[in-house]
Amino acid sequence: MSRSARIVVACGGTGGHVFPGLATARVLRESGAEAALLLSGRDVEAPMAVGWPGPVLTVHCPSPRWGTPAGALRGAASLTRALAHSFRQLRAFRPDALLAMGSYTSVGPVLAARALGVPVVLHEANVIPGAAVARLAPLARCVAVSFAETKRHLPGRTRVVDTGLPVRTGLAGRPPLPGFAPGQFTVLVTGGSQGSQEVNLLAVEAFRLLARQAGGPPRILHLAGRAGAPQVRAAYAAADLRAETLDFLDDMGGAYAAADLCIGRSGAAACLELCLCGPPALLIPLPGSARDHQRANAEALAAAGAAEVLPQKELSAARLAERIAALRDAPERRASMRSALRSLARPDAARRLADLVLETARTDP
Repeated sequence: MSRSARIVVACGGTGGHVFPGLATARVLRESGAEAALLLSGRDVEAPMAVGWPGPVLTVHCPSPRWGTPAGALRGAASLTRALAHSFRQLRAFRPDALLAMGSYTSVGPVLAARALGVPVVLHEANVIPGAAVARLAPLARCVAVSFAETKRHLPGRTRVVDTGLPVRTGLAGRPPLPGFAPGQFTVLVTGGSQGSQEVNLLAVEAFRLLARQAGGPPRILHLAGRAGAPQVRAAYAAADLRAETLDFLDDMGGAYAAADLCIGRSGAAACLELCLCGPPALLIPLPGSARDHQRANAEALAAAGAAEVLPQKELSAARLAERIAALRDAPERRASMRSALRSLARPDAARRLADLVLETARTDP
């Protein structure tokens, strides 16, 4: 290679796209490549990209709403503008490859890259590919995946490479959060960065039921989300339960290290963070998630013996309390789940994905 590769990482949308893209972009820079982030301009993206030392390109693309004729027209117009803007941004940056992390924000950059002759690598985080990755796969040199099961959901001629999912740096190997010393059974509740009030309130009620039993309630660390935290704190107070209730936490590695059990949703990032950090989990997939991908993610972990799946429509507080108590009283089962989780971990996922992108890059002088 006569010069450094120039790579654009399109990772706009949500934290589930930005964090893995950012982790990979950092490895690309460490490898000597010139890497730029391509974001969609959403407010939620700005805090995630703080500290990124490279260029940031922006292609505005509001989330399309295809359910009505008017929404479909607005969506088509938005994607057309995103395509034109992506074409101008990529032509100016002159990348040797584009890495697109999925979601609707990938459509414009991928189509523009193809028009410019720039090779494309797609990454799919979930077991079941999102609509964008499924439809763009024929245009890509390869699709990197986080779960081996994803291959059967992609077009037959797609080159699939199992890289794993890059997760937030600094998670593994952290000490437990201060005040959470080993010896007291601790449950971490998290529904994602925005919280999940259904999971939040089910958990509070389950802990209230456990408080009436001989074993009593566990030590509780509850990440309730900014919107849900006040109601969750009030619910714990009404139940006369002690809980560390936070709306957000930077040190998720410390939270995972403190936890003997985790209760939460099953987005791809959450699942792969659990694999890396090891706390056994009771997963409650989000009902109605696109293509039911959260259920598929949770079932992939359950099939490996790494988690239990509790469908929300069948779940009561009593059932949740029963599963918490059962795992509390079965340390051998928790140890087996922890071992299974770590067997699925890909701590080098960012490096594997970065290497794949660099191998794909157009490197003509």
